[in-house]
Amino acid sequence: MKSVGFLKTLGSVVAMVVACNVYAQASDAEASGAMAAPAASAKTAKKANSQLGRKVRGALAKAQGIDVSNIAVRARGGAVTLTGSVPDQGQIDKAGDVAKGVAGVTSVSNKLSVEQQ
Repeated sequence: MKSVGFLKTLGSVVAMVVACNVYAQASDAEASGAMAAPAASAKTAKKANSQLGRKVRGALAKAQGIDVSNIAVRARGGAVTLTGSVPDQGQIDKAGDVAKGVAGVTSVSNKLSVEQQ
């Protein structure tokens, strides 16, 4: 009779240990999965931003009448920022229009300034 009670108690203890161990492994998997996803998406976003910046820079370089030698292009999530200087106001306006025309650009912040070169 004592051995039956002992086996019941031992079985309960084993069940608790297994349940706790399974819970701990599930929590570890969730934590590592949560850390891997943002790292992968951040890398993908950075690559997309770089590609969009290159596309805008290429479009500016192909456009007639824009001196791109002092223009920097930065892209973040479709928002493009143009910084630097150009010789005249007409180039500032044209650069903004060209950047808006590139596929994937959602907004343009034109921070170009006029500087005689």
